[in-house]
Amino acid sequence: SRRLMSSGTVTVDLDKPYLLHKLESEPPMTAEVTRDELLGYYSLMFRMRRMEISADTLYKAKHVKGFCHLYDGQEAICVGMEAGATWGDSVVTSYRDHAWQLSRGDTVKGVLCELLGKQGGCAKGMGGSMHMYKADANFYGGNGIVGSQAPLGAGMAFAHKYNNDGCCAFALYGDGAANQGQLFEAANIAALLKLPVIFVCENNQYAMGTSLARGSACTDYYTRGQYMPGIKVDGMDVLAVREAVKVAKELAKEGPVMMEMDTYRYHGH
Repeated sequence: SRRLMSSGTVTVDLDKPYLLHKLESEPPMTAEVTRDELLGYYSLMFRMRRMEISADTLYKAKHVKGFCHLYDGQEAICVGMEAGATWGDSVVTSYRDHAWQLSRGDTVKGVLCELLGKQGGCAKGMGGSMHMYKADANFYGGNGIVGSQAPLGAGMAFAHKYNNDGCCAFALYGDGAANQGQLFEAANIAALLKLPVIFVCENNQYAMGTSLARGSACTDYYTRGQYMPGIKVDGMDVLAVREAVKVAKELAKEGPVMMEMDTYRYHGH
């Protein structure tokens, strides 16, 4: 439901409640948003969707060499997180990275150039689908090794803390990578050093083709941080993601946070 306010903003009631771990109060169940913000979120998500569908067509036509991991269905996570964060905050993610490259300031043409092996791509066509990168916007990939981005995220958070710049790091991974040992090692050192890092599990229900219940003894990924606060969010709702990320950023000033974005991807692995 929506309520129009005199300031020109609309108050939107969020549908699904957050689930919490080691937290007493949840993010707000309402979000105030303007018309321009809504149009901006929709426009960016629409461009991401069309870009990914185009990438899929090019891949199936064998114009894209190597792998091609698509993000369609998960766009609200990226756009919602960007709405709650700044480009001063560092981001590192898995090989499902095309949309993040776009959200951090690249163009659709630039992303497709990289996929097609053209010089106009971010790595001059030599990185391909899994290795998008935009250091000038604090986006550090695109990583082909499952779970490898978790310790990198902790390292980036160490840099933020060392430089005392008030920013944090986001380390995103899938539900398949949630069982990687390096994630727990990174979480441990982040908790010991109280690093401003937010570990984000993009739970799209399948690790490659294996359903989460068949691959994880515990599917409450937001609780996997044990000693750090956790939040489970409706990852299909851009405003719910935005509001949760704002809260997580505040919590990260005191140490690491673990989030789970409940989502679904519309293409195979």
